[in-house]
Amino acid sequence: MTRPHYIYSLTTTLLASLLLASCAIKDDIPYPIVEAAITAFQVQGQCDKDDNGFARATINDEDATVDIFVSDTVSLDRVRILQMKVSNDATIIPDEGVSLNPNLFPSKGFDSPASTDNTWIDLSQQSATFTLHTYQDYVWRVRVKQVIIREVEISGQVGDAVIDPQNCNIVVYVKAEQDLKNITITKFKPAGQHGIVKQDPVGAGPMDFSHKQTFDITPGNATKSETWQMFVYQTDQQGDTTDQQGQETDQQGQTTAEAFVRGNNATVSGNCPSGSIPVVEYRRAGDDEWTQVPQDQVVVNGSTYTAEVTGLTPGGSYEFRTRIGDEVTSTESESYITTAPQQLENSSFDEWHTEGSGTKTLYLPWAKGGECYWDTGNHGATTVGASNSTYEEEGGRRYANLQSKYIVIKFAAGNIFTGEYIETDGTNGVLSFGRPFTAFPTKMRFDYKYRTSTINRTGGEWKKEWGEYITRSLYEGLKGQPDSCSVYIALGDWEPVMYKGIECPYLIRTRPTALHLFDINDPHLIAFGQMTQGRDVSTWTTETININYRVRNRQPKYIIVVASSSKYGDYFTGGEDSRLQIDNIELLYD
Repeated sequence: MTRPHYIYSLTTTLLASLLLASCAIKDDIPYPIVEAAITAFQVQGQCDKDDNGFARATINDEDATVDIFVSDTVSLDRVRILQMKVSNDATIIPDEGVSLNPNLFPSKGFDSPASTDNTWIDLSQQSATFTLHTYQDYVWRVRVKQVIIREVEISGQVGDAVIDPQNCNIVVYVKAEQDLKNITITKFKPAGQHGIVKQDPVGAGPMDFSHKQTFDITPGNATKSETWQMFVYQTDQQGDTTDQQGQETDQQGQTTAEAFVRGNNATVSGNCPSGSIPVVEYRRAGDDEWTQVPQDQVVVNGSTYTAEVTGLTPGGSYEFRTRIGDEVTSTESESYITTAPQQLENSSFDEWHTEGSGTKTLYLPWAKGGECYWDTGNHGATTVGASNSTYEEEGGRRYANLQSKYIVIKFAAGNIFTGEYIETDGTNGVLSFGRPFTAFPTKMRFDYKYRTSTINRTGGEWKKEWGEYITRSLYEGLKGQPDSCSVYIALGDWEPVMYKGIECPYLIRTRPTALHLFDINDPHLIAFGQMTQGRDVSTWTTETININYRVRNRQPKYIIVVASSSKYGDYFTGGEDSRLQIDNIELLYD
């Protein structure tokens, strides 16, 4: 099942013998600004920050965010919305990967869902976005924090218990004089306040912890139980445990360090003795002095730690080490070189050439005799009509001019993308997205102008005798509303696929029977950033997109940048007079 909100527009291609004239009516009256906001939001299992009962969501109009807490009875990949009210009768569009059934998600605000509605959403990434559409698009982010209060207390305890939910381990230290064979558990909720412990040890009397004990526990949001292991150590044995209890205790006295470097920063991670606080340090290779990472940038989780190192110089060589007391684990034997910044080729869109003539002129965004880095959907459009992705010049500036049009039997959004148009398949396109790229930019900046128009094409308009048929468009409800443009950037480590002898980092096919479009939930996606605009921007404006990294332990192999005059062009939805002009794309490195 495809979810359309994060599937971005490409020009689809056309097969017919005659180009029909456009019937779009130019409307010079500007659209009113009608803002939209979430005014109430509630989910099943919502609570306050201490899980002491229900608490209202915190709604921030300035940041367009909704913050909620949920108890540990909630499975974050399946959260049911009980109430979602919005202002100005805005249309609600859940973004890609949010709704578990987007076809049944309510398009309007509600006090309670109807019996035919499906309001289950995925919050496993701790946030989800919704677009509220009036005459413009307003993107709101719902953020969730799950309250899991884990507590373990025993007789003679020293310090807090170290609870590692990822590995289902508990480590508790006691005084040296405490008899390990006579331990009384006074509080035991390692899986949260709503977890169920089979044969709860609280009140069961003394237990023997001269060896590990195991417990059968079912978390409050799960149906299957987990096997937890609990170790108790006397304080003078910390970091000096033997291997009589297996591999877990081996790791208690060992410290490891591994670095993953990027451009201006790095992540140092490894194992450490449970209950210890490692000190992480770094230096440029060859320097004498070490710099300590601020302690608030070191996160310990059971017997593992992670430290974020910032302020590095791109292209520099660094060494890292971790200290726990007198024990030092170092990477000095291996220097790590930070990644140098990279920029996109022809990112000012100054290089173009043309092939053919008249209405069949094919505009190509690279110098004649040069190599393709950017491409467009013009290859398909010019089989029956004119290019709708061209260049223009204004005041000494040359830029990409992307125009949405309806050509013969299909709506086509003007677009430009890093990659290559491979072939026309019937009336559809086959494209290769992505160019080699290994750096770690944090933002993408560009100049743009945009002219929106009324959405008058929403797909579902082909006839069976033309050889293809598609059901009613998912965006039928947007007809009559303003169109939006889209610009996005994606970094990933996709595995290339071969298509007719061509290696494609990310294969795109717009044919409905073999549909394969860009997926924001692709597991190979490392970082993503996006801008949409649904109102006129008549003067050159500089926009900066933040690039959000989902993982920080994998290096990109490819970069995808796509700009389109109609956000939903892949679904043949948009306005025939929408136009995006874009120039001077630059990658920024903090």
